[in-house]
Amino acid sequence: MCGLENFLLLTTKPVSLLKECFDTFGQPKVIAHTLHSCNQNLGICCVGTEKGLLMTTEMQEIAIMEDKPLLTGQTDSVKEAEIAARLLLDRGQEYNIETPHGFLHVTLHGTGSTRRPAILTFHDVGMDSKSCFSSLFKFEEMQEIVKNFTVVHVDAPGQEEGAAPYPAGYHYVSMDQLAEMIPSVTQFFNFRTVIGIGVGAGAYVLSKFTLKNPDSVEGLVLINIDLNARGWMDWAAQKLITLTSSLAEQILGHLFSQEENSSNTELVQAHRERISTASNLTNIDLFWKSYNNRRDLSIDRSNTLKCPVMLVVGDQAPYEDAAVECNSKLDPTTTSFLKMADAGGMPQLTQPSKLTEAFKYFIQGMGYMASSCMTRLSRSRTTSLSSSYSLEGSRSRSRTLSQGSVGGNMPPSPSNTMEVSC
Repeated sequence: MCGLENFLLLTTKPVSLLKECFDTFGQPKVIAHTLHSCNQNLGICCVGTEKGLLMTTEMQEIAIMEDKPLLTGQTDSVKEAEIAARLLLDRGQEYNIETPHGFLHVTLHGTGSTRRPAILTFHDVGMDSKSCFSSLFKFEEMQEIVKNFTVVHVDAPGQEEGAAPYPAGYHYVSMDQLAEMIPSVTQFFNFRTVIGIGVGAGAYVLSKFTLKNPDSVEGLVLINIDLNARGWMDWAAQKLITLTSSLAEQILGHLFSQEENSSNTELVQAHRERISTASNLTNIDLFWKSYNNRRDLSIDRSNTLKCPVMLVVGDQAPYEDAAVECNSKLDPTTTSFLKMADAGGMPQLTQPSKLTEAFKYFIQGMGYMASSCMTRLSRSRTTSLSSSYSLEGSRSRSRTLSQGSVGGNMPPSPSNTMEVSC
């Protein structure tokens, strides 16, 4: 497929007609294998220029034009069309980037020219960047952050929506190799530094990348992190589960808490359906096996992550204990531990408001968005701080706040690491 770097949407038709230009997933149908794609009946024309490995389905520049002045009564229809067109900008530009271990599919939101670090995300097993992060990054309160940073979502090889299944016997990349592919992404976009957000397997990959490239990462948000390789007991249990459970059920046990799976919540049902019917199920299985064969990250106090880290886990989540162990191995002066009540296994989907607030104060702690106003969670944290501190003052490493976010000034203590329950 040829690349389209820039293309222009010209329309005077009502917004209802624009729907015919998109498939059921909201992707434009007017993009073809040619540089010029037009639909005269709808009055829509896309014009683009070729550029290397770029693959995009979005618009960078939009203009609403008419040969004659607008007639009375047409203003609302044209405005609706313009709004619908501009909504496409939120979908981002898609790229296939060559790396030492194959191609990575990434989606860029923003210009990429900001002097601030880019926000780079990496999803979990059984998901892609859209299913893992769309709810969080489309959340209303998150837009204040998104408009100030370039955001790039990375898909593990073969995990993006619509990816072709790998052939039988295909040798999938290891978790170490996945981490070695990230520098190609930052170099492609000329990112000097990034703030990483990883979930599960993605948290492992970004941690590995940060250990090898400490100067490239300004901060990390690690959700459901597990630093350790599977032990013999875990390996035996996984073998038994493989014999008795489908791939979808295995991954659901990884993504969600036992309570969520037992209750068969709507979120669990939706992901079961999505995984079971995925056209790239073979690829998902390969990624799942690669994650289960991961090695220990070998992090301890003498060899730890150098950047600020926010650990996030839902209460009763499958990796709650692993996140607590990770917390004990990180620098207490630069680590925050966010344990989220009623969040289950995927807090970025079930509690986007609280996670957004926590992330806002995390990046404020790095000196960005200092003028952002205090909101509900920070006010709650302020009022509950003194009582929580007095109750937990004997703890040498962490202290629990009854409600809260991650910013603000903490009372003096032997350790600056904090555990925040909200």
